Amino acid sequence: MSARSSRIALFHAIEPGSQFWAREISRFGIEDVFAGLLERRYDPVKSAQAIKQLENFNLDKFEVELAHYGAHCITPADAAWPITVDLLENPPLALIVKGNLEALNNSSLAIVGTRNPTPYGIRIAGDFAAGFVDREWAIVSGGAYGIDAAAHRGALVAEGCTIAVIASGIDSPYPSGNAKLFSEIVENGAIVSEVSMGVPALPHRFLTRNRLIAALSKSTLVVEAAFRSGSLRTARDAAELMKPVMAIPGPINSPSSEGCHRLIGERSAELVTSVADAYEILSVINETIPM
Repeated sequence: MSARSSRIALFHAIEPGSQFWAREISRFGIEDVFAGLLERRYDPVKSAQAIKQLENFNLDKFEVELAHYGAHCITPADAAWPITVDLLENPPLALIVKGNLEALNNSSLAIVGTRNPTPYGIRIAGDFAAGFVDREWAIVSGGAYGIDAAAHRGALVAEGCTIAVIASGIDSPYPSGNAKLFSEIVENGAIVSEVSMGVPALPHRFLTRNRLIAALSKSTLVVEAAFRSGSLRTARDAAELMKPVMAIPGPINSPSSEGCHRLIGERSAELVTSVADAYEILSVINETIPM
């Protein structure tokens, strides 16, 4: 098989975010790891599922499925590949994208937060999304209920580009209740997945995909988040990539803002109160950002 075919087969077989396989691929290369699995050079018990997936993988069938869903599978060899994801300790082997491939390389802001926002949080997420879209940025989020959906909708209302990074296969974006939102996103933006078609959105895959949200964006804004929240994981991922993190303050007695206050209190995030405020912070941090 070609290097691309081997990569796509491994993408199909290996669970995203694995530090072990990321190290192996970095050290030995895609084709050697691919051959090593099929030749049982890796522990055949621990690698049984990956080996089974490789042996059953059919590239032609995979590409027919991609075409059926109007999606593309891109790898680091493709011009559309967002090179910022290669900065991750465990970068994706490939990405399945439905929609505008060019959107992946736009200047973009990640807006994340709780699935149970207050009306305040919904309004703020939408306003910040629209404000950055007006400055020709894309908005990246996770397609979930709550702050994610509010950010996507804010971008769409402002007739801008937004990207949803999902934890399930592109054939069944999760949550299904946002089906109409997903269909609107792909008209100008994109839906991105790190797993193959037919893969369900299991809990651990949400934490794994959060690193992609951080990597695809120039900065991450946390609008509302509980004290323990997956959104804080996205913020940590962004910080590890040396990307600026911002947080919106809320009422001091609001559980929905405890995570934001925690980030601000720990000096892990810049406090912002307006779109102009956030844009100025990013412009100071990164002089390459056009004003």
